[in-house]
Amino acid sequence: MKKCLLSIDWDYFIYTQKNNWGLYSENKRSLIDLWYKRYIQAKAHGEDIQNEFNVSSELDIFWNKIKRYFKFEKNMKVYVSDSHALSYIIAKENDCQIVYLFDSHSDLGYGGLASLNYEVNCSNWLGKLLKDKYIKEAYIFYSPHTAEKPEYFKHINRIYNVKYCDFSDLSNLDALIIVSAVHICRSGAWTPPWLDDKFIQFINALGFPYKMVDCPERKWDIVHISLADQINYLTS
Repeated sequence: MKKCLLSIDWDYFIYTQKNNWGLYSENKRSLIDLWYKRYIQAKAHGEDIQNEFNVSSELDIFWNKIKRYFKFEKNMKVYVSDSHALSYIIAKENDCQIVYLFDSHSDLGYGGLASLNYEVNCSNWLGKLLKDKYIKEAYIFYSPHTAEKPEYFKHINRIYNVKYCDFSDLSNLDALIIVSAVHICRSGAWTPPWLDDKFIQFINALGFPYKMVDCPERKWDIVHISLADQINYLTS
């Protein structure tokens, strides 16, 4: 039986009118400082950035839907991190040959096949798993709010076994999908810190013990931002 990794990005549930915030390195600046900068800049224009981000109603029913089609092994390992790049290590170390990904992004690599020659990062980990032959199949379930399209990755799609699916496709399965490991990532450069409480609630709703890996707490306090703090955020 092939081992399966179920990998879920928190941004699958987050949507905003500003569909593309761009590409960022995953560091303290992008995880928290940049969010304060965005907040301050928006406030200067009379806007509250906190009102621009919403959580999908699917959040409350997601795990129930998952359990209709996926069966969790008794000793299944669950990991929580900020970066989705950890899925590369999880799949490799747990000998997973299949990945089911729920995400707003494919993480196959951006920039064609050449992007798979770079070191593993949050934007190419799935493509690297395929290229390095650690997995044989990848099933991508895009968020309903994604701005991506499968044809953006046509060169990778031609070479590797990548399928783009939705929940309705799972109804045709003859048996439940056995899951050996689950990874839930926050992708803090793209998901706002004021929703982190909901992120933790989502993790706990799975009902399994989990290992937290490099997912620092983000304190969001817009009431006590000093002038010096504002200057630092704006110039960072």
